[in-house]
Amino acid sequence: MTTSAASGLGGGPSGGHGRDVAILPRVPGDESVWLLGMMGSGKSTVGPLLAERLGGPFVDTDAAVEAAAGLSVADLFAREGEAGFRARERAAIEAAAGQGAVVALGGGAVAQPGVLARLREGGTLVYLRATLETLLARVGSGAGRPLLEAADAPAAALEALLAARAAYYESADLVIDTDGRTPAEVADEVARKLAEKNA
Repeated sequence: MTTSAASGLGGGPSGGHGRDVAILPRVPGDESVWLLGMMGSGKSTVGPLLAERLGGPFVDTDAAVEAAAGLSVADLFAREGEAGFRARERAAIEAAAGQGAVVALGGGAVAQPGVLARLREGGTLVYLRATLETLLARVGSGAGRPLLEAADAPAAALEALLAARAAYYESADLVIDTDGRTPAEVADEVARKLAEKNA
């Protein structure tokens, strides 16, 4: 796996090993840091690095859903449909709330009824923003991503999803651009902005 800025944010945790990590002040109490953004925005890659910097736990709701169900997200979509997956996703969000964790959310979570308001009740929303071109470079053909795999034209589907979700994402407390940046650089900026916000 490469660790370039174009692809590194879309894969597993990288960019934070072999360097000193400053532990910055955590968010108040048990409030969560909710990472929002499209598939390929880097939530699951930046999240563990940010949690390390804040000295708290990391939760990936997609991974939590898969662990609880014993099935991949793609298999859940195939067996239960999107509605079934979203119900499981909401349960994972409720389980993560109140832990003072950095939480990577599925790309469509905030667009579901009542979710955005629930997140605002106990945490800071951080949107990891990337251009459509960057997202396309990171997700490729969309393999393993049900909403793209089912589309005749994955690129057009991704563009439509981004347009439908943009207003939810842009309402976040912090908006962090990720284009052309390493996961570690993005995590550093988020940690810094959180410290300033909570100073």
